[in-house]
Amino acid sequence: MTLVRLGYVAMSMQLQNASPSKTMTFAQFSKLKDRNAAIDKLERISVTNLENCLRLLRHNVANDIKFFRFSSKLIPLANHEELSDWKFMRPLKGILKEIGDYIEEHPMRVDFHPDHFVLLNSKNKDILNQTIKTLSMHRSLLKGMRVPTVHRCVLHIGGGYDDRELALEQFIHNWALVPQALQEMLILENDDTTFHLRDALYVCEKLNVPLVFDYHHHLAHFEKEEWEEEWERVVGTWEFSPLPVKMHISSPRDEKNFRAHADYIDPRMFMDFLSKIKGSVEEIHCMIEAKKKDEALFRLMEDLKEYPEIERVDGASFIIH
Repeated sequence: MTLVRLGYVAMSMQLQNASPSKTMTFAQFSKLKDRNAAIDKLERISVTNLENCLRLLRHNVANDIKFFRFSSKLIPLANHEELSDWKFMRPLKGILKEIGDYIEEHPMRVDFHPDHFVLLNSKNKDILNQTIKTLSMHRSLLKGMRVPTVHRCVLHIGGGYDDRELALEQFIHNWALVPQALQEMLILENDDTTFHLRDALYVCEKLNVPLVFDYHHHLAHFEKEEWEEEWERVVGTWEFSPLPVKMHISSPRDEKNFRAHADYIDPRMFMDFLSKIKGSVEEIHCMIEAKKKDEALFRLMEDLKEYPEIERVDGASFIIH
């Protein structure tokens, strides 16, 4: 048997006016003639985003959800080249402490998944430097919340750049340029167009980095469809992590748009995965990547009631026998 905890991404479909990703473009910033007033506005937006994160965490606790991915768009224009003098972490100390206090009081797994422009395997030094700055910002947010930073940030390997094998080696080369404190924060996933499960395993085993298995990505892009043969290797990458194995679950929108995420999770697809891994780990955390966010989680919990091998633990977790 295996304990399964469900989580969801960034924002709730049920909470009103609780977006953690309110933003301000550089064009909007530039139109404000008083630069200090413009920075004050950026800081107010950032604080509001984090206050909404705290609302989301309270919502999660009320619904037994102990696994949550924060938005990576919490601080608009952070690390923008025209705002290099902006010390954006200073005004966030108070709200980050509040979030940290709440997480200490209500233990849960929280993490990040930076956007696709965060590329660790780029040959372009500017892109690589910007990637390291962005990762440093994520680490600063975790530190501000007093959340242990190890294995809290999932990335794709990056672009194929017309030579997949060379791009893999470029990732391994660039890894040595990443500060150790950021290396320790990172985990990697297989993607749905370029780097399949075996590619990701190659990198993760070489660098001793945990692999987040994305089941939907694998079904869309694989070298060998039978992923079960590699599951023991996937679990092995988590051997020295302080956290349970993590995977991503989403369902195709339809056959024509197979890579696109559906609003909800197909319970049969999820059970197909769970039936093959049950008993291989004591606990697994499954991040739902569905358009309907927490509503997809609640519906999935309802749908799973039909399966006799599922023993409900609370509103967002269960044991599969």
